[in-house]
Amino acid sequence: MSKRFGIFFVTAVLTTALFGCGGVREENDIADTDAASQNTSKNKDVELVVWGAEEDEALLQQIFESFQEEYKEQANFNITFAPQSESGCKDALMADLEAGADVFAFADDQLNTLVAAGALEPIENADQIKSQNLSGAVEAACVGDVLYAYPLTADNGYFLYYNKQYFNENDIKTFDRILQIAEENEKKITMDWSSAWYVYAFFGNTGLEVGLNDDGITNYCTWNGTDGDIKGVDVANAMLSISRSPSFLNTQEPGFLAGIQDGSVIAGVSGVWNAVAMKETLGANYGAAKLPTYTCANRQIQMASFSGYKLIGVNAYSKQYIWASRLAEWISNEENQQLRFELRGQGPANTNAAASASVQDSPAITALIDQSEFSCLQRIGGNFWDPVSAFATNMANGNPGGKRLQEQLDTMVEGITAP
Repeated sequence: MSKRFGIFFVTAVLTTALFGCGGVREENDIADTDAASQNTSKNKDVELVVWGAEEDEALLQQIFESFQEEYKEQANFNITFAPQSESGCKDALMADLEAGADVFAFADDQLNTLVAAGALEPIENADQIKSQNLSGAVEAACVGDVLYAYPLTADNGYFLYYNKQYFNENDIKTFDRILQIAEENEKKITMDWSSAWYVYAFFGNTGLEVGLNDDGITNYCTWNGTDGDIKGVDVANAMLSISRSPSFLNTQEPGFLAGIQDGSVIAGVSGVWNAVAMKETLGANYGAAKLPTYTCANRQIQMASFSGYKLIGVNAYSKQYIWASRLAEWISNEENQQLRFELRGQGPANTNAAASASVQDSPAITALIDQSEFSCLQRIGGNFWDPVSAFATNMANGNPGGKRLQEQLDTMVEGITAP
């Protein structure tokens, strides 16, 4: 299978486009696109393979049907769905690009790798797609200013779930007050400190930084900083203060849900994937809000979060690139993002769909939107996760060995920034 982009494109992306604004497409590529448009002629047989989450199959089949109805006068379609998790899409695709799906859903943190490998081409009608979607989702689908994928969802983040039986809207503004109420009622507040994804919440709005270097592999990190208004040890001490509360419980998702269901947990940090279970369990007492502030260096710091988006990509090696692009845009259009919310509860990236009454009535989606002001795209190299998990787990355990906090922070940062 021949690729529509020349081999030179991969080299160009690897050296420049990954962290800068991509250039205009070459004239011969545009000519290729014009020639490929002839593939949309009437009665042509078009075969497409679509990868998506297994849980999305029924939704996608419904979307395929409407797509085929829309274009039935132009082609005969055979669209095949194959289950593939968004989180594992990159690895599956990179194993054999030419044999990969024509259209695929993937997590936004895989975008840079896919672009660098030449698996994605710039979207032709980028200005139109950008204008239809939330700015954060558009940013997640771009390398530099160049749009390489279609925004699909805007709901991969975290916020605070709480039981309204115990908290009012003022109570949930600070972690201190949340813990106080939990202690008074002998209940638990949960957060998963074994996951660096959640631990970012404590560092993200302090002026201490972490991110991806220009090589796209290694990280920079100042979480052990000793200068500035807030130092690394200030954050570590704040985490220790929280962990020492008898009402704080460091636990993963199953522990959070089990506690909500048996009544031992009255608040916790999680994401939209638990919204249905929360509503079923708590009923009228189900509440959700942006993350609270926490006490650090004698001041209140708004907790941050990583944000994430699901995107739809079109394989640059697709034999039916034009039709694959049309299908990708169809899957991600306003109507089908609204349908996705109704059937799967996933937050839309489309601006109009996100503003719809049904979406605005969702406590979890509203909380995520409110938290988005304090969120950051997850652009982190692989060495980030384990060192942060080790550090935070020790904080959750109360630093039982009494090891100097600065030494632990230095060790963590050394691991994060390792080559």
